Amino acid sequence: MPFTYEYPRPCLTVDVVVFGIDEGDLKVLLIQRGQAPFEGRWALPGGFVRLDESLDQGAERELREEAGVKVAYLEQLYTFGTVDRDPRDRVVTVAYFALVNLSEHRPQAASDARNAAWFAVADAPTLAFDHDKILEAALARLQAKVRYQPVGFELLPEKFTLTQLQKLYETILERPLDKRNFRKKILKMDLLKELDEIEKDVAHRAARLYRFDPKRYERLTRKGFNFEL
Repeated sequence: MPFTYEYPRPCLTVDVVVFGIDEGDLKVLLIQRGQAPFEGRWALPGGFVRLDESLDQGAERELREEAGVKVAYLEQLYTFGTVDRDPRDRVVTVAYFALVNLSEHRPQAASDARNAAWFAVADAPTLAFDHDKILEAALARLQAKVRYQPVGFELLPEKFTLTQLQKLYETILERPLDKRNFRKKILKMDLLKELDEIEKDVAHRAARLYRFDPKRYERLTRKGFNFEL
């Protein structure tokens, strides 16, 4: 005999905050809702979780369906369950945040989204539902996490300069960093592989290119290495 529940069950959704860096701005991917509630308003990509998929699978599917984006880095953020957060029903959402190299992810609206676009976090419009709170929580998590884990490299192209890396951290942390100290600290970690290549097609003096070595980071971490900037 199948088990049954005597209590009402809330609906379950996933919402994803996707961050990218472009022209010195930290940007977030938003979709314009194509149906009620909040039709025409901007929101985070997301939707209801299907019965035959995990939360991670639901988040990845919603990103593909609503914005045509596939991400490599996806992390569960927090659960938001205010009783009146969704006018349709009692809805609990599990929020995620993702990091992408923005130049490789041009969003394309699909599914029930009218449009999809990148917005500077500082200039983002007022969002539908409680998505402003979710975005705020994701930004705080990102600003904390880049200090103790090398997640920032997910936002850069595979090959980058030290100047690009420093600008990324300054953009996320919203403050300037001393160039000499930053470079000394990051190079001392020995996590970057210096390449026999320099920038191409730049107006200024071409700088040396580097690549992050994730395998070396994993080996060092197993030995007790502590990434801290």
